[in-house]
Amino acid sequence: MIGLAPGPGDTLPRRHRRGIAKAVALAAALALAAMPDWGGSSPGSGVRATAAWAAAPAGPVRIEPYLPHEGTLADFYRARAFRPLWIDASGLKPEAQAVLDAVAGAATDGLAPERYRAAWLGEALAQARTGDPVALAKAELLLSRAYADYVADLRGRAGAADMMIVEEMALEPPSAGEVLDAAGATESLRDHVSAALELNPVYGGLRRGLADYRARWSKLPQVAVPEGPALAPGAAGERVALLRRRLGLELGTRFDPALGQAVRAFKQAHGLAGDAVADAETIAALNRGSGHYERVIRANLERARMLPADPAQRFVLVDAAAARLWLYEDGHAVDSMKVIVGKPGQETPAMAGPIRFAVLNPYWNVPPDLVPKRVAQRVLKDGAAALRRERFELLRDWSDDAPRIEPAAVDWKAVASGKRLLRVRQLPGPGNMMGRIKFMIPNKLGIYLHDTPNKALFDSADRRLSSGCVRVEDAARLARWLFGGAAPVAATDAPEQKVALPEAVPLFITYLTAAPSPAGIVFREDLDARDAALMAKLDSDGAGSRS
Repeated sequence: MIGLAPGPGDTLPRRHRRGIAKAVALAAALALAAMPDWGGSSPGSGVRATAAWAAAPAGPVRIEPYLPHEGTLADFYRARAFRPLWIDASGLKPEAQAVLDAVAGAATDGLAPERYRAAWLGEALAQARTGDPVALAKAELLLSRAYADYVADLRGRAGAADMMIVEEMALEPPSAGEVLDAAGATESLRDHVSAALELNPVYGGLRRGLADYRARWSKLPQVAVPEGPALAPGAAGERVALLRRRLGLELGTRFDPALGQAVRAFKQAHGLAGDAVADAETIAALNRGSGHYERVIRANLERARMLPADPAQRFVLVDAAAARLWLYEDGHAVDSMKVIVGKPGQETPAMAGPIRFAVLNPYWNVPPDLVPKRVAQRVLKDGAAALRRERFELLRDWSDDAPRIEPAAVDWKAVASGKRLLRVRQLPGPGNMMGRIKFMIPNKLGIYLHDTPNKALFDSADRRLSSGCVRVEDAARLARWLFGGAAPVAATDAPEQKVALPEAVPLFITYLTAAPSPAGIVFREDLDARDAALMAKLDSDGAGSRS
């Protein structure tokens, strides 16, 4: 036991005495690590800590005097009677290397490896593998601190300003203490660490994609190619020579088949038309340099950090940049469909919230900005018949029980000119713009998913056509998945029939201008101009790395 040592006449075997000394040294190191002097990332603080450990006697040690009243590590180890987490009777557990690999590669997450003392940790693990008890103690503490900080940062929501959380869904990032407590309570440290270091399929794909991008494109010469006429197979000259150099080909001045293949590969990898012509768009992408595209990937890693980390969770993901929806189960996308999202000036916001119920036979409240042209001008032209034709009704205000008003009581010229606001809603029916069903999430902006009768619009290349809400290509298919089988059916023609889901399903609306695919990262045009602000925030935090 720690605190017991052999007396002068003790005849314990030498191997037992070594084991006691090793345990005592570990306890001393754990206690000393909790001192205010421990934990600095500077070389000086590391030297002081190592000197203290090295000076620990291999005899009875009282650890209580070294424990501070507060401190995450001290609290964690005190609660577990100073049992180590990362070492066992044979030395370092395999999970120690997994932690080192993760923090050493933290730059891929847009995090700073130096924050987790990755270099120092690597040296400490190398020394610990000698079996030296002081080195093992040092490694134990460094591993716990690095692991706790890294997982807390990894699961933190640095991009929270980019997503509106309309209702909490276990998105609060864990504290370092909570990370350690969870690791200490698990039955399988291996499984726990593996799960903690993974986030979600989108994040994992982006992380691998960033590593692949760096290996494939970031190592090429970042030379500028002057603007000019498009360069195509058969061209020759100085600009072709620079293009060859930029794409890592052997020196030359002719646009040969090898250059054509390289141009085509670059364009396919950067979201451009995949032919062999280096046009103005291609030259501009080349001249942005790999650093720009790495920043785009890092920005989207921040967005992906907002998605659920629980692989067993069912959730709906809408990507406004792709104008597409995915259904996730057990960590995999099981279905997908096109969506229509907000038009310029009325962009669909990034948000998260639970879908708890659907509404059958919904009303359509005409957005106020559409009323002057869509309703008032038609009434001025065709009279009240325009309202009957589209099954519109007029309401006095925006309350749930607002009274109806007659068309003759409205100053239609004032409405058409925008001088007067008027609430107009469309009754349920085949032509209703909400279709037959809408899926609700709680939010102040009135954003939800819904059906639509205008299916032809899903064939549009640019599907930014709504006033902010998300129109889904196949509402019946979505309903079947949300309700776990048969879609609900309205019992009557009554409007606004609410049907609760068997279980709330989280909805995440994001905006990914870089996304994973089986072929690698897919870059998308930043049509809503959202990237610049997020990249600037990341840059201000330290070249895209939080530290």
